[in-house]
Amino acid sequence: MRASVPERVEQGGGDVLRDPLRSKGRPLVVDVDEVMRGSSVPPEIASDLIRRFRAFAAAITAPLGAQAPSTHGVDASGFDPSRAQFDHDAVRFLLQVLGEGRPVYLCSETHPEPFVSAVAQHLGVFTAWAAAPERQLPAAQREELLPVLRQGFDYIGSAAVVLPDSASRLARPGRSEPSAPAQVGMRSWLKLFRVHQYAKNALVLVPLLTAHKFAPGSAATSLLAVIAFSLCASGAYILNDLLDVEADRAHPTKRNRPIASGAIPASRAVGAMALALVAAFAIAMSISIEFGGVLLGYFALTTSYSFWLKRIATVDVVVLATLYTVRVIGGAVAISVPMSEWLLAFSLFIFMSLALVKRYIELASQPDGAVLAARGYQVEDKSMIAILAAASGFNAVVIFTLYISSDTVRALYSHPQLLWVGCPILMYWIGRVMLFAQRGLIDDDPVIFALRDRVSWVALGAIGAIMLAAI
Repeated sequence: MRASVPERVEQGGGDVLRDPLRSKGRPLVVDVDEVMRGSSVPPEIASDLIRRFRAFAAAITAPLGAQAPSTHGVDASGFDPSRAQFDHDAVRFLLQVLGEGRPVYLCSETHPEPFVSAVAQHLGVFTAWAAAPERQLPAAQREELLPVLRQGFDYIGSAAVVLPDSASRLARPGRSEPSAPAQVGMRSWLKLFRVHQYAKNALVLVPLLTAHKFAPGSAATSLLAVIAFSLCASGAYILNDLLDVEADRAHPTKRNRPIASGAIPASRAVGAMALALVAAFAIAMSISIEFGGVLLGYFALTTSYSFWLKRIATVDVVVLATLYTVRVIGGAVAISVPMSEWLLAFSLFIFMSLALVKRYIELASQPDGAVLAARGYQVEDKSMIAILAAASGFNAVVIFTLYISSDTVRALYSHPQLLWVGCPILMYWIGRVMLFAQRGLIDDDPVIFALRDRVSWVALGAIGAIMLAAI
């Protein structure tokens, strides 16, 4: 049995040797399961998947010199004590025992050494800890005891453990009832799937409108494509939350996400992710193989973003703009219409602008000299980010004006000159978003802001009415 016993402990304000054998009371040995709630240890399936995801990311990023997500505080088994739920009554009881001058040891015959070590170091109330080097100790080793325990000790733990004659089994008073798995409310599931983000997938309908494909069959196919993108995006969001749980806990708002807050266990989140992705690709393949390929490309790109690309300055915003544009491309592929080059260019620039605004908002909320967590930006970059956001947004307006003068418009619209009225509306909306971001009136995502903003809806409705009038 491997053990870690401190040679010195702090006592009475100084560093002095203390021999547990000379303590007034018998040593107390506590099984690791006694200080943890039953649902606090991440199931092996969930932790193994997350560990494999992280290893995959590290393998990709290592040759390119990018930093993989930090795994500080995570032991070799994938267990992170900061994500566990401990029995506070047990910890208080152990502190009382220590206060009586009795040494307290943490042990386990079922959990591996890195796991027990992580728990002991995280709680910091144990005189020493001991654990099996492997998942199970050989029977011949189970009789071995630390020398300090051979003269007798008290034990709190599993009734299945066979104790030596010198040991006494104790029942700890005031134990918190091991909780049954908490019922996860519908609100937590909706937050996990980020249903409020589904409105972004309305971009899939844009080719339906711009190509004037108003037949019921095309509309139904487009709606199925929206559902497929929504479920695929949910799977990607859950994966991102699993990978970024430590960073999310340090964020003022993201710490309330279901996985970071502990409202939904990691194992159940992994199951939900798998279900969402299977349903998404089943729907996609029912539409067409080509659409399934687009959705697969979307998931591959968003997964690469979660693992690696979001940590590279400027690359991250280009990828975000591309992810929005892929939704538009998917909408065109779903209903089998050619993807307009004008629409492709407009989408890339307008969404590049919104992605840059999002980064500007994040930087503006940081103190001077700070570096944006898990990003490659510094606070000093926000002025340049604002310039790039404005330039990209008004480049989208320029593309729209060139589109109005193109032959493509004359083939689709009877009165294309009416589309010029949409230009000042679009310019006003982009300028307003930039101004609101500068004033700190947009909290996080400008796309979500636009979906909640009445003026944005009025501007969108006006442009839609102009386009209908021009047909």
